Amino acid sequence: MKVGIKGVLGTGVAFVAFMSLAVNLVGCTQPENAKVNTEQQAQNSPEQTEAQQVQQTTTPTTLKIAFPTRKDSTDLETKVDAVNKFLSKELGMPVEAKIGDDAAAVEALRANQVDVAFLSSKPALKAEELANARLYLAEVRPNYSGKQTYRSIIVVRKDSPLQSKSSAKETLEQLRGKKMAFTSPTSTSGFVFPVSVLVKEGLVPDSDRLDQFFAQVTYGGDYSKALQAVLRRQADAAAVSEYALFPPYVSETEKNQLRVLHGIPGVPAHGVAIDDDVPQQMREKIVTAMLKLNQPENNQILRDLYNSTELVEVDHNAHLQPLRDALKVAEKKS
Repeated sequence: MKVGIKGVLGTGVAFVAFMSLAVNLVGCTQPENAKVNTEQQAQNSPEQTEAQQVQQTTTPTTLKIAFPTRKDSTDLETKVDAVNKFLSKELGMPVEAKIGDDAAAVEALRANQVDVAFLSSKPALKAEELANARLYLAEVRPNYSGKQTYRSIIVVRKDSPLQSKSSAKETLEQLRGKKMAFTSPTSTSGFVFPVSVLVKEGLVPDSDRLDQFFAQVTYGGDYSKALQAVLRRQADAAAVSEYALFPPYVSETEKNQLRVLHGIPGVPAHGVAIDDDVPQQMREKIVTAMLKLNQPENNQILRDLYNSTELVEVDHNAHLQPLRDALKVAEKKS
């Protein structure tokens, strides 16, 4: 039983590598004995023939999974290999993986080069749009304030004069004329959710006109850099995920120099998306196998992968609805 990792992809080349190595991603292929001969096709109705062709091209013989790189997961190749071996045994079929970034994983789903992908919430929306893939599981972490949700937080230095007030508007009004560091314009917790609250509270008109409220807006590029801007007094506040206040994003010493000014709950946790080309029965088997990672004898494999302690079943639409709502508000044009 072959279990392997086809390669580690950097962010810049992940998309190209996924496309150029498509022939190496064994999966969704039909066995020789599944071919329908020409004479039999001629006897079938067009509807029957089409249904047979769809079934032949969508039943995987090898499960292909995309694993995005994350800052808080080191030696990912070794950890992915352990997950592959476990799932291969549970499913009774070969499992292969691709390690890249979220964008490459979404593209691989769109191009039918992978069947399953671990994705954060915004890429999961993109995977739905481009590949009709859906989330079936969400990750749970001990440093999430909700079970399968977490908070977007606005962080300041501990010695900052800015203080939490009785309402979100009062608290955030203090940021007027201040220097603000967001994580990136595409970050769910590091941009979309905090901007949606600023819009809701009437402090900014939309995400394009933040400069009307802040004296300066910068983007760290990742949680660590956004927080470093606050630590170095280059910014008065930073927007990040609540789990970014733990190593490896900041050291314990740095964490003790920071505090949360305001928290925004309900950010959808990262999860596991499955392509719609995978038949329902196979999807159910994949979900069942992955849920076995919650069992005590298997749980360390899951913890090692992305520091999550549990996978829980979620409804795709319900899980991602808070993000859809936040995007709609943040991108509002007046």
